Amino acid sequence: MSYTFVQYQESAEFIRAKLGAFVPKVAMILGSGLGFLGDVVEDPIRVSYRDIPHFKASTAPGHKGQLVFGTLQGQKVAVMQGRMHHYEGYSYEEVSYAVRVLRLLGCDTLVVTNAAGGVNLDFKAGDLMLITDHINIFMESPLRGENLPEFGPRFPDASHLYTPALQDLARKAASDLGIALREGVYMYFPGPQYETPAEVRFARMAGADAVGMSTAPEVITAGH
Repeated sequence: MSYTFVQYQESAEFIRAKLGAFVPKVAMILGSGLGFLGDVVEDPIRVSYRDIPHFKASTAPGHKGQLVFGTLQGQKVAVMQGRMHHYEGYSYEEVSYAVRVLRLLGCDTLVVTNAAGGVNLDFKAGDLMLITDHINIFMESPLRGENLPEFGPRFPDASHLYTPALQDLARKAASDLGIALREGVYMYFPGPQYETPAEVRFARMAGADAVGMSTAPEVITAGH
């Protein structure tokens, strides 16, 4: 299906009515294993996905399926505790729907996290990787269909989807905290099955350092 701009507005207005004067600036999509961050947000306002008009529910294990608004480390945030995936039966437009709603609510920065599989032979389990680019040849674009000019142009530039300035902030934060930070290219696979050995070899030859079943749809939509 194709959503209309009015539907995005209806979702945003429903949430805005619960936020009062609070305006989030940073949106965070929490991947598997990071949902706890939503529990440490100060003065939280929680909104279940199931209550929001036109939203879909997250069914992935460990994903609470709610938005948490509040303050985290001095920043006004909107935290997604749980995301939608294509393997749950959702279209890519449905998977990335929340990104546009959060933009209408005031968010101008998006931080996306995930749990991924490493294909770079120099990586080891537990490494933290900063995504510098992605490959999504197995994914239909979430921008397919009628363009909504209120969000962006028909043919958006994808050369800087992962903002260089934010990457620099991540590098500095990791350095300041003494955290070893890997960097690399993320390759999207739709799932839900994990990659075959041949697919892992293909990803490595294509220039990927990690593979996973999320992130690319939301990032493309945010870049629009």
